[in-house]
Amino acid sequence: MQMIHLSIGLPKMMAYDDQKQMNTGICKASTEEAYLTKDGFIGDGVADLKHHGGPDRAVCIYPAEHYPFWEQEFQTVLPSAAFGENITATHMLEKDVHIGDIFRLGDAVIQITQGRVPCSTISKRTRLPHLLPRIVETGFTGYLCRVLEEGQVRADSAITLLEPHPQQVSVLFGNEIYFHRQKDLEGLEKLLAVEELADQWRKPLIRRLEKLISPTT
Repeated sequence: MQMIHLSIGLPKMMAYDDQKQMNTGICKASTEEAYLTKDGFIGDGVADLKHHGGPDRAVCIYPAEHYPFWEQEFQTVLPSAAFGENITATHMLEKDVHIGDIFRLGDAVIQITQGRVPCSTISKRTRLPHLLPRIVETGFTGYLCRVLEEGQVRADSAITLLEPHPQQVSVLFGNEIYFHRQKDLEGLEKLLAVEELADQWRKPLIRRLEKLISPTT
């Protein structure tokens, strides 16, 4: 595992579709170091507090291996942190990391809580309207983490797996259940059995499970 980019940025106006503008925190810039708190990196932020941010979504990680995949598919060159992630890292694919896994990130300690739910801002920033549905289709969403121990993170900081979660429910499996297999009762129960799952996923998944168990007539 290796960090390729450490990126932060506060919300600002972004132009898209030629004449339109929106306030967003997706346009992050590489930095040499930043202090990570329970609420996220100092100097980083989100504009849409309803759908982004919060203690369970303090850090966003995106696998570096997806960049050449998307660039080849869409015949383009993506900027760094194109998906609004804080950490672009190698060997941390959604299929290989698990909800509840704990990592040391520089002086801080983080824990994976959920797959990322991508929004249309990604397509607006990259000017690739078909990118968003492809992210959902492939499950190449990246993922979010809570901060267990605050600390300084540097661009050359190591990422080390401290505690693999015993239930081994991968982020990719979670994405499959959340986005595609919405009536998979066994899958829902398996995902909900992970206590470390973020509430932002747990609550809608519980409602979905309840509907499957006791459908309205």
